[in-house]
Amino acid sequence: MSINNKRIYTVIVTYNRKELLNRCIKAILNQSRPPDQILIVDNASTDGTNEMLQSEGWSSSDKIELLRLSDNLGGAGGFSRGIQYAIDSGADFIWIMDDDAIPANDALQNLLEHASDDSHLYGSLAVDGHALSWRLTHLDDQQKEKKELHYTSDVPVVAEVQFLPFLGMMISKKLVEHIGLPDEEYFLAADDVEFCLRTQKAGFKVFVVGSSKLHHPAAEMYDLNLLVKKLSCLKLSPWKRYYDVRNRLLLSKKHFGIGFYLKTIPGSIVRYIGSLIYEKNRGLQTKAFFAGMLDGLLGKKGRRHTLWGL
Repeated sequence: MSINNKRIYTVIVTYNRKELLNRCIKAILNQSRPPDQILIVDNASTDGTNEMLQSEGWSSSDKIELLRLSDNLGGAGGFSRGIQYAIDSGADFIWIMDDDAIPANDALQNLLEHASDDSHLYGSLAVDGHALSWRLTHLDDQQKEKKELHYTSDVPVVAEVQFLPFLGMMISKKLVEHIGLPDEEYFLAADDVEFCLRTQKAGFKVFVVGSSKLHHPAAEMYDLNLLVKKLSCLKLSPWKRYYDVRNRLLLSKKHFGIGFYLKTIPGSIVRYIGSLIYEKNRGLQTKAFFAGMLDGLLGKKGRRHTLWGL
């Protein structure tokens, strides 16, 4: 079933990055198959984003709507509010986007050509040159194995994957009605993983479409080689480290059962040790780790890094 004739919204979440947002809007309007509507969710920006939208003429465009939030709800809150707004406005599908993404001009067209079931999640492929912006795990049914994907040449036309980031992901109204919105209380980090897990637990799948590309800076990563396996770690500023630690615990407690104790907590400790070896601001990294562990164990959600002085 083709979804090309359905009503499609693009939802862009932004916060204090007006130049990047402007570039992203232009790329989306230049799509060979443009979305029916663009919704910009502004997380209470203070850098003149609203003025930029007016001066560029975006505020007066019939194709662009602005949802300005009264407070910064993070990526999780922005996407959750934006998806709900789009559905309430008549969207059948929502193509969600970070403000620093630049989709290729055929990205949406190629995505729609391969999105064959509105119960599943389909996503564009985020690339930085020939490398993937985020590593993906291909679930290969034929080989009965998981394969980590690093480069564009590794990615088939359509591949089932373990998780996708909230970056070029296509979400249907039907799926939201079945599993709910992204959890806005995550604020930042792992909200996309949690949404993918709920999708899979409901019996649906997550696919990446290799021919639907968008350009995005690659995540900075390093590998910790343990005795039995390799652990991939993100380089993060201390305030982002807080959410990475906390939300891993929140997600694992909800979805992974005994794995919370056997894998997630030990893995978090190993990642903390890695941050002391490979990253700067060891004192703040330590503070962020213990704050994230405490709030994760206590189930504290929402925007809290400022409460910890991070």
